[in-house]
Amino acid sequence: MPHIPLPDHLPGITGLLEYSKETAHPIRLLTQFLLRGENSLSEGERELIATIVSHNNECKFCTAAHTAAADILLGENETCEMVKQDIDTAPVSEKMKALLKIARLVQVSGKAVTPETVTYARNAGATDLEIHDTVLIAALFCLYNRYVDGTATVAPTDPQFYLGLGQRLKDHGYNRLPNGYDHLKKQNQPS
Repeated sequence: MPHIPLPDHLPGITGLLEYSKETAHPIRLLTQFLLRGENSLSEGERELIATIVSHNNECKFCTAAHTAAADILLGENETCEMVKQDIDTAPVSEKMKALLKIARLVQVSGKAVTPETVTYARNAGATDLEIHDTVLIAALFCLYNRYVDGTATVAPTDPQFYLGLGQRLKDHGYNRLPNGYDHLKKQNQPS
């Protein structure tokens, strides 16, 4: 049960973003820019960063949501699972492996990112901007994970919920839906 009163039809982060639209607005803008804006990393690769951080933070809602979004954007459902199990054997580029390792270090502590890990990423082909964006996405998802879990939001157990949510993230990004979320009260669909 959430620690604060949240809309029953909006589990996870969506309920929190609706609870305080004033704080949600800048968070949504930053997330939309980082995960859906122009970037040399694909949207699927950026969702992998969100997934690995959320997975290592043990945030069930965010892990399931971003795994679903990444799977949809990548067009398959094996890569995310492999990244969560072992980055080194996952079917991603060496550059992406290096960036995912940086993201995982940020999840532990920003100070865990060493000059050696950054050099490794550069040697694997990562640009300074990709390193910057990886660190910022990882830090942002630490915020989200702690926000979701720190307020004890509801995390649905039905995998279909997350498939719908992943599709909504693909289709609409991180923007608030133009007409809000009241239509979900009747539909019992993902937020």
